[in-house]
Amino acid sequence: MPIRILPEEVASQIAAGEVVERPASVVKELVENALDARATLVEIRVEGAGKRLIEVSDNGAGISVDELPLAVARHATSKLSRADDLLHIQTLGFRGEALASIGSVSRLTLTTRMESEEQGCRLRVEGGHTLGLDPSGAPQGTVVRVEDLFYNVPARLKFLKTDPTERQQIDGLVTRYALAYPWVRFRLHQDRRPVLQTSGNGDRREVLASLYGVDTARQMLEVLAEEEELSIRGFISPIHMTRANRREITFFVNGRWIQDVPLTAALLQAYRTLIMVGRYPIAILFMELPPEDVDVNVHPAKAEVRFRNPDRMFSGIQRAIRRALLAYTPVPSLEAPHTWQQLPTQGLDEAAPSTPSGPSLGEMTEETSDSGEPDTTAPALTRQEGLPGSLPLLRAVGQIGAAYLVAEGPDGLYLIDQHAAHERILFERMMARIRTKIESQLLIEPAVVQLPPQSAGLIAGQIPLLEQTGFQVEPFGPGTFLVRSIPALLSNLDPKAALYAIVEDFEEDETPLEAETHARLVARICKRAAVKAGQVLSAEEQRALVRDLETCYSPRTCPHGRPTMIHLSVDLLERQFGRKGSR
Repeated sequence: MPIRILPEEVASQIAAGEVVERPASVVKELVENALDARATLVEIRVEGAGKRLIEVSDNGAGISVDELPLAVARHATSKLSRADDLLHIQTLGFRGEALASIGSVSRLTLTTRMESEEQGCRLRVEGGHTLGLDPSGAPQGTVVRVEDLFYNVPARLKFLKTDPTERQQIDGLVTRYALAYPWVRFRLHQDRRPVLQTSGNGDRREVLASLYGVDTARQMLEVLAEEEELSIRGFISPIHMTRANRREITFFVNGRWIQDVPLTAALLQAYRTLIMVGRYPIAILFMELPPEDVDVNVHPAKAEVRFRNPDRMFSGIQRAIRRALLAYTPVPSLEAPHTWQQLPTQGLDEAAPSTPSGPSLGEMTEETSDSGEPDTTAPALTRQEGLPGSLPLLRAVGQIGAAYLVAEGPDGLYLIDQHAAHERILFERMMARIRTKIESQLLIEPAVVQLPPQSAGLIAGQIPLLEQTGFQVEPFGPGTFLVRSIPALLSNLDPKAALYAIVEDFEEDETPLEAETHARLVARICKRAAVKAGQVLSAEEQRALVRDLETCYSPRTCPHGRPTMIHLSVDLLERQFGRKGSR
């Protein structure tokens, strides 16, 4: 095939693919331009998840009328003039690609006025072509309006995620910058609905309160550390406040939001042995170091950086977090000596230890009542004979480590994870009732729950589904909801904790349920409601759990795909004890 030079339009669209990946990428570039212009007010309006409209206005320095055509030209920037300047970058933007890339894949209108000019100017760009430069009345600052994103590259539209996902990406991005620049007033509207508004008074904890609620903001631990030329500031959550994923771990380096795996590893290493495996803290950390010690020109979207001394960064983060945790976390003390005790046989009220929030199996199991007789008011599960996942009749033998049940079957020994098994039992029962309505517990006094913008957007779009799973939730202002009832299975939890059981990002192991929204929500409820590891079960509760598991349609895995049991066959046991050959 012959070699030929690509047309300018095609080359621009290819280059734009590196900078403008999704609507949130456009918001990021425009917000960073506003911050570089020393704006104290940044307002973002989004419609259609950013595909129909993104408008970012600020009260910054503005752009001169004479330089306005250069603002949308590729590789035109006021941030640097020679290669050596790349080693001392102190602004968020520097490549001169953002506006040109956005204009090549959208219909862009740029209106601006400097303080020294009496009249503003408007520039329109469509698909990379400048359509006109007209005078316009405008306040000081800049307004960038991006319409019909990717209208001329429809293939890119097909690869975008769903509207709720794209909206969450924008919400999360603006939230991070509101935390990093508390002296700037941020206003975010999604489809003409206010999502975020900050005061711009410089108080970072006040921004935290507007995002997570006053109680959460009050509990966050402040981090202050100075080591040589490295400054680390921010907030981290105490050890009892965790999330199911890393989403709320945020790093800023010299005012720039970055994603860095080693820094995340250092943070988690500082929390090691203090929080449960699979749980992650909330952290918002801001690092300041000399510009020459960090290379920001290593990623097309400037989301990654390279440190001159990465070991110093790793150890500095680890020490700063560990100091903060030790300063605020009391040293536990033993009130009584540990002694071996006989396991109780009359329920969990006499047993120890058990998780404070974990209800007993007797409270969860609907097949037996307190008297041990079958409960005729609850539909009993039927045995699924002949199915590939069905179990033989099992006999409960005992409990190991307050986490695993030992059961005997005709074909060997079964080790059962009590939490995963109970998840499966509850999941199948609730899914059987999802067509009507899951039992809910009406709260005596409605609970007001405040959530971050991205989480609030998720809840707002799923209120009808939440009602089917036992929640009664009403919008109560930006990022705030009124919880009137919660599923009966979660009645022992605080309403906010119960709602967070739904809000938290779905873990990677929940992928098999992605196509079934009802199943995903029910799986989350069951995960919180099931008995926990460390919860001692009586002999009757052990037998009830095994009996209920036998009746499940898919008894060998929990709703998230994890195994509920390990089978050790008689043949394997005989080989291990030398009764048969080793092969």
